[in-house]
Amino acid sequence: MSRSSKRYYIVPGENEPSRTCKRKKFITKVMFLAAVARPRHDASGNEVFSGKIGIFPLTTLEPAIRTSKNRVAGTMEIKPIISVAKEVTPAWLIAKVLQAIRAKWSQGHSGPIFIQQDNARPHINVNDREFLEASSREGFDIKLCFQPPNSPDLNVLDLGFFPAIQSLQEQEPLGSIDELVSAMQNSFDRMQSRELNNVFLALQTCMKEIMKVQGGNNYQIPHIGKSRL
Repeated sequence: MSRSSKRYYIVPGENEPSRTCKRKKFITKVMFLAAVARPRHDASGNEVFSGKIGIFPLTTLEPAIRTSKNRVAGTMEIKPIISVAKEVTPAWLIAKVLQAIRAKWSQGHSGPIFIQQDNARPHINVNDREFLEASSREGFDIKLCFQPPNSPDLNVLDLGFFPAIQSLQEQEPLGSIDELVSAMQNSFDRMQSRELNNVFLALQTCMKEIMKVQGGNNYQIPHIGKSRL
């Protein structure tokens, strides 16, 4: 059986075999590391910080082993990191997220900056020595903290940011990992800071509701008319 042919021969009484092949348009799953903060505005309402720190695909560049109709052998192509182990996370945080924060953070900020991680196993300890050393450079005070357990609505990315950029990404036809990475980056860039600020308003509302139910999850997120605020 090949991608273009499904012909096979069976004898009377023989069960039809279960045979499958990968679809031509199949794209391997790619994980992304995203970092956002609440947008900042000056006293006149002008935006001084969009809040979009960056979105980084967990991929590597590897030379192609064989020549195909799309590229010759040896051409560097994007390959996803299939297993995101604990050694990968600190490298991406230090090389990508910390660098982006130092480059994009609004001027005049004082006090510590907290990076909230969810509770996935590959994430690093808040007292990781390598991260603490890198996070204190250039006068910054950047710290790690974990998302409160059993509180899915306190993850601003899952609360509304990822669904928003997902809807933008789905507007583009995709046929390869390169196109997927490019589409996600374009969606990240196209999302307006107003929409990101609305997600943070929803997060603030969730915090209020959680306090009302003494830290539980038995609450409904109320509508507050974000567009009118």
